Amino acid sequence: MKRIQYPDAIRGLIAQLRQMPGVGPRSAERIALWFVQARGPQPEAIAQAITEARSAIHACRLCGFFATEELCEICADPSRTEGLLCVVEQPTDILPLEKTSAFRGKYHSLGGRISPLDRVAPEDLRIAELIERVESENPKEIIFALAADVEGEATTHYLVDLLQKYQVQLTRLAHGLPAGGGLESADELTLSRALSGRTRL
Repeated sequence: MKRIQYPDAIRGLIAQLRQMPGVGPRSAERIALWFVQARGPQPEAIAQAITEARSAIHACRLCGFFATEELCEICADPSRTEGLLCVVEQPTDILPLEKTSAFRGKYHSLGGRISPLDRVAPEDLRIAELIERVESENPKEIIFALAADVEGEATTHYLVDLLQKYQVQLTRLAHGLPAGGGLESADELTLSRALSGRTRL
């Protein structure tokens, strides 16, 4: 007896949804069915929002944060403190730090961290761009805000070795960031204390 399945279009939509982070088979099926059964215009609005976001958003030329112009709002803000640069792993790590209001400098997203097991080498990250910024902007202090795990530590040490020849103070976040934890899991007070209590490298 032939097994009845969803039509190809629905199964194709489910397969695409399953590629999204955090979406399992059951969730993908529920979302797909909602898309095809919804009576209102929400599915079309979502599809349009996705298309518009993908065409409008790109990485900031300087820091790698999300931008609609050449520079993001942070890099284009003349009130930001010059000479203070915070290095993070991902663009999404910038917002948690911004919410603390404890940091008014600028950022640099590496786009990841060195991880031989995941085949991520230094040349796969925005390290060359960081060196260019150090040479052109001549910051007084660079704060490393990378995760306190093996890959984060290895990336921090690698960058410290590269930057030691420059006249710049190298510091790292301290006080309260759990070992193995990233910025996205820390609350605003913890991040604020980590910024104010950063230690020299």
